[in-house]
Amino acid sequence: MHKQIADRLQSLHPVSRETLRRLEVFVGLFEKWSRSINLAAPSTLPHIWERHILDSAQIFALNPGPKAWLDIGSGGGFPGIVTAVLLCEQGAGHVDLVESNQKKAAFLRRALAETGGRGAVHAIRIEQAQKTLSGFDAVSARAVADLDMVLGYCSSWLEEGATAYFHKGRDYRREIDKARRSWSFDLVEHTSIVDADSVILQISKPVRT
Repeated sequence: MHKQIADRLQSLHPVSRETLRRLEVFVGLFEKWSRSINLAAPSTLPHIWERHILDSAQIFALNPGPKAWLDIGSGGGFPGIVTAVLLCEQGAGHVDLVESNQKKAAFLRRALAETGGRGAVHAIRIEQAQKTLSGFDAVSARAVADLDMVLGYCSSWLEEGATAYFHKGRDYRREIDKARRSWSFDLVEHTSIVDADSVILQISKPVRT
């Protein structure tokens, strides 16, 4: 890990050398598995620490502490595995990662085992997760669907009181406008520290209109 990346992580949320080591283990595993299955866009792999690790860590920094997290469409483990590793620093909290692709779910389980991350993997579709998983403080999703659709996926957990944190790219304003036609919700926009054109949308209290 480059010192500049380590410094940026520390400025987001102070972590121990052990936590940094866990993240290095995860990156090594991610790079190995990426040779055989598609875990992220190939163009982003040379910049994994900034494009994926830092980008994921900023989610945790918005809501630190030993929370119960749900990460849907976990894919290559961003932000779910990063959150699970950062929770090790707290000694409490948990992430439930939902990923229906069996190969990706196997990777996520291996990542949790090798990093000691505080989490569990559910190789099920989001619709099944809606029926079987509950009791969350926070929900995260990255590159899952547009905002209108992802609110539909997550509304039951948000109605229970969870807060959502969704990564969105430069087209986020259009997504918000579209979602507002079907939903009312409380919204806070956080500019990404990785890409000034991207945001993390913090959403709570959604109501379908």
